[in-house]
Amino acid sequence: MGCVAISKRMKATQPGELPPDEVIFGSTQAMRDIRRELERGATADVPLLLQGETGTGKEVLARFVHRCSGRTAGPFVKVNCPAVPGDLFESELFGHEKGSFTGAVESKPGQAEMARGGTLFLDEIGELDFKLQAKLLQLLQDGQFYRIGGQTERQSEARVVCATNRKLREAVRSGLFRQDLFYRISVLSTELPRLQDRKGDIPMLVAYFLEKYGRRYGRGVSPFSNSLLARLQECPWPGNIRQLENLVHRYAVFQSEQTVWDSVEDVDRDPVPVEGAPNGSLGLKKFTSETVKELQRRIILEALDANGWHRGLAARALGISYGALLYKIKQAGLPLKRSRKRASTSPLNPVKGTTDSREWRRARRGA
Repeated sequence: MGCVAISKRMKATQPGELPPDEVIFGSTQAMRDIRRELERGATADVPLLLQGETGTGKEVLARFVHRCSGRTAGPFVKVNCPAVPGDLFESELFGHEKGSFTGAVESKPGQAEMARGGTLFLDEIGELDFKLQAKLLQLLQDGQFYRIGGQTERQSEARVVCATNRKLREAVRSGLFRQDLFYRISVLSTELPRLQDRKGDIPMLVAYFLEKYGRRYGRGVSPFSNSLLARLQECPWPGNIRQLENLVHRYAVFQSEQTVWDSVEDVDRDPVPVEGAPNGSLGLKKFTSETVKELQRRIILEALDANGWHRGLAARALGISYGALLYKIKQAGLPLKRSRKRASTSPLNPVKGTTDSREWRRARRGA
């Protein structure tokens, strides 16, 4: 279904509002099941854990649960766990009294206190320092806390919703996340699908974002052509919905479909995230090696594209010999010649069986 037909059925939200439910959940069975789960669980005053890759819409669903709960009249307070330095996290969450530490010139309530009667959303809880996990566990178990430097026991009256892009069960097994905290925050748990697994929702999402940014800039934004929409549904979208929204935002600014086509090529070239890198479970040496390989592959592909896949010119631009370039092309899993389908020449989808054995033998001798 084209963008025009879809956009007639919806109206973009104002800042701070949620998208329409049809945009949030789309048409896939997996998202319909999630909607039923969240609507049933919203009224249960127990912790909820939202898991899924970066950009899949965890915060939007947390706000949806808040809206559907009996706490909708209360505040929705977000704490971005990795953004708060470890030595300040306790003060950020629980607050502090005047003079409790250097710089505490006045008393300040923490986020747990400010969320009274509403929802406390702990984003990226998987990045929380192990020592701080114990303090959070105590809050969830007892529902009570003290401000730093305070003598008065305070009661937490907020529903806790947590989100993470990490696989917490694996983090528990590796000793990076407390098992008791995991079970405490996952009384209800939902795993969000990748955008790649709900590509049928892309036209509707595009229409919503076009309307959203058209309103922001006070002008009409032309819908995407059907060919471009079809192309978007072929992309891997490693950044999920957030990446798609950024692409549509760029189009709304420049008003040129060519910018989208160019961005689509970048989407195909985006590297697959290296598992384990954020939490240090992958060794530094291995992580560095994988990162360098991925960067080198992207640089080679960009040099080939810039020189019309003339390997001699690309080698000269890169400052290496022709034989060395052939050897590195093979190492990167790239084809020797440009494929008719641009997507198949992506580093994520290298073409197989297109190499010339004589050229590889020559590369080995000259590399």
